[in-house]
Amino acid sequence: MKKVPFPHAGARIASLTLLAALAGGLATATPALAAPSTPTATTVTAAPAAEPAPVPVEFVDQATSALPTDGKSHEFTVTYANTTASDLIVAPQLLLVSPDSGPFLKPADVKLELRKADGCWTTVTPGTQTGTLYTDLTTAQHTLAPGETLTQAYRLTVTSPGVVGTVQPRVVLYG
Repeated sequence: MKKVPFPHAGARIASLTLLAALAGGLATATPALAAPSTPTATTVTAAPAAEPAPVPVEFVDQATSALPTDGKSHEFTVTYANTTASDLIVAPQLLLVSPDSGPFLKPADVKLELRKADGCWTTVTPGTQTGTLYTDLTTAQHTLAPGETLTQAYRLTVTSPGVVGTVQPRVVLYG
């Protein structure tokens, strides 16, 4: 074990003098400073737990059709009526499905628009997975009261010549 020498004698004396001064200061300190500190009770209130995001439990497929390849805009409507006695969280979705053997659809192959509540069309960039283009579910969720009907219109234009596929509208039910 290596010995580390303590600094020279002058430093030792200065250190001892400092310790003595500190000890004396505590003896003459006010009772609040000299008394040992006691922890104060702190109440911690947990934030309310966030509700878990709804999870898709069922897909209600609607009539499919061939992907229109004439270069014109075509409207597709997704409709769903809540026939239950309680509120339902639903999301309309439009799938554009590629042939099993490809070539697979890419978002650049189509122009997809969604009609908003004010009647104006807004462009939607579809997601893609394994050759299927799809509209986002998280931004499309609606709560339907009993007896209420959801109607969502989409406008689709195929912009790439020669692409083949199927348009599959559906509604996702959450539980």
